Amino acid sequence: MIPTHRPFRHLGLLVLLALLLAACGAAAPAATGGATVPPAAAGAPSASGGTIKVGAVIPLTGRYAAGGAQIQTGYELAVEDINKAGGVDVGGAKMQIELTVLDDESDATKTVQRLETLNSSNQVVAYLGGFGSDLHAAAAAIAEKNKIPYLGVAFALKKIHEGGFKFLFSPFPKSPDLAVVTFDMLDSLSPKPTKVAILAEKTDWGAEMSGLWKAEADKRGYIIVANEQYAAGAKDFAPTVLAAKDGGAEVVLALPTPPDGLALAKQIKEVGLNASAYVFVRAADSPTWAENLKNDGNDFMFMPGWNASVKFPGAAEMVQRYQAKYGKPAQATTGSAYAAVQILADAIKRAGSLDHDKIRDAIAATNMATVAGPVKFNADGTAQITTIINQWQDGKQVLVWPPDQAAGKVAYPAKPWSER
Repeated sequence: MIPTHRPFRHLGLLVLLALLLAACGAAAPAATGGATVPPAAAGAPSASGGTIKVGAVIPLTGRYAAGGAQIQTGYELAVEDINKAGGVDVGGAKMQIELTVLDDESDATKTVQRLETLNSSNQVVAYLGGFGSDLHAAAAAIAEKNKIPYLGVAFALKKIHEGGFKFLFSPFPKSPDLAVVTFDMLDSLSPKPTKVAILAEKTDWGAEMSGLWKAEADKRGYIIVANEQYAAGAKDFAPTVLAAKDGGAEVVLALPTPPDGLALAKQIKEVGLNASAYVFVRAADSPTWAENLKNDGNDFMFMPGWNASVKFPGAAEMVQRYQAKYGKPAQATTGSAYAAVQILADAIKRAGSLDHDKIRDAIAATNMATVAGPVKFNADGTAQITTIINQWQDGKQVLVWPPDQAAGKVAYPAKPWSER
């Protein structure tokens, strides 16, 4: 799949652009997937026909299409399950969820346009987000302007939550969670590694994660032997890799995109850097990781947000229904998307209303079990939620952290390149 966490460089400018585009108006696109709802007059959200109108803007084409497809199927399955169970009790009346999905083509400008369409024409009571930090940043600004609750997964950048948004909620691990869990896992290894190399791209998320990883390393007594940056899309990673090798790195932490990650892993092998542990957030998420690297892709760890092996209530049943409906295994982002719909349905029930403000307040007060685990929200819209680690072992993704959820143990130390 496409990476769960896509970086962007100018968060403030992107949010400003979203608001300017909204002020200038937006063209209405055709609906893609889900239910197509006829245009209605602007105004308060309605539930005509006994339905709860929910809108999702998802990248179904463009660079995020593979990840967006997972988001869509997660939403669709959750809506189907809830509706089959009778729908949502809204003030004593059982109502079905009517989901409208629009494709933003992996373009933040079109994310804004589609969200405005869902508001003005479809009069949705809530937004469900797409895939990728840049699209979520644009969406959060529009949700705030329209005062419509927004639930988004598949982005780890915490900086988006620092804009004071009151209608933004994300039941998905953020950078601070990833940093803490990285070192919780490293602390558990025997013999415990001590020398860490951080290889971060020059983006907002790269800066955020490298700073957090360094802070955790310093706090726990690790030695940072290299803290390197590289330009996203670079072809030559030799300077950063050699810095890690020269420092005797036992752990390599990185967050490359899939193309960068594949190139980086290959160059790590080429220069003979044999670390004991590799954590590659994003790049190693994709099934294409193993397809491209074969045995060289084994032992790399990553944090995609969810795994079909989790032991949370309802997860196993959801995985079975997903396989039956789509004829393929549920991948990481599908579970996170499913959980987002669970949270929204629960909030609407507790709100007893389709009023935006009441739904927003109910989401903020969430305290429930989902297929992604227990969820509560912090004041900034980030979530208290389980962060998992997967590892490639024998060409398969194995859930290795946390211990109470693990389907296997961390393969450690990583095999030297000569033995693969």
